[in-house]
Amino acid sequence: MNQHQGSRFTVMTMNVHKGLSPLHRHSTIHQLRQKMRAHHPDLLFLQELQQEHRGRVRRFSQWPLMELTHFLSEDYWHDWHYGKNVEYPDGHHGNAILSKQPLQKGKNYDISAYRFEKRGLLHSVTNLAGANQPIHCFCVHLALFERGRERQLEEIIRHIEVLTQDQPVIVAGDFNDWRNRVSEPMKAAGFAEVFEVLTGAPAKTFPSVRPVLPMDRIYVRGLQVHSAQILHEWMKLSDHLGIAAELELT
Repeated sequence: MNQHQGSRFTVMTMNVHKGLSPLHRHSTIHQLRQKMRAHHPDLLFLQELQQEHRGRVRRFSQWPLMELTHFLSEDYWHDWHYGKNVEYPDGHHGNAILSKQPLQKGKNYDISAYRFEKRGLLHSVTNLAGANQPIHCFCVHLALFERGRERQLEEIIRHIEVLTQDQPVIVAGDFNDWRNRVSEPMKAAGFAEVFEVLTGAPAKTFPSVRPVLPMDRIYVRGLQVHSAQILHEWMKLSDHLGIAAELELT
């Protein structure tokens, strides 16, 4: 984080589609690493991160041999926290938070609404350089069905109330919420979504080649929103577009 910016910092979130192009033809993990670094986010929230997959190593000659959190953060993000959600014979995937500052790693809470669809709520706490207040970070990937998302959101808000004690909070990820039903309960819990603050509506991020659905969000509480952007130039790197926001600890 740049010292001259005081307590301003940048947050980015993206469903990385397991490091594959929208139609699964190409590995995109090297380009993702490069593009993410070019934006210098202090905090990075990733969903569908393919932490380990022996089949990908066999299929793609350039696929990293190390765990993807190591590969992405190497010599750039100081710390990372991974939460495994789905395991299979060849490996596993889940959510991850990468940070330029040390992370106090919390738990990966199982918020699965259905047996066939494993989902987690990953929690970490970070302190910005020179700031005296911790920031709670939650990385989420909600269910495909609305009824499941409603149950998950109640659970998420309950966890946040217990864990954060009115401290600043970021909840970022893939909400799968194309009808924007999440905003009201989040507002009631004291949260604002970065694009709703600036433009009146969440960003359209899915499908990446022609985004029409507002799936990916960054909700904040106790933080000021300065700017936000949709990462349109990443359209071939995943089936979702990434979004980023510049925030300030108030």
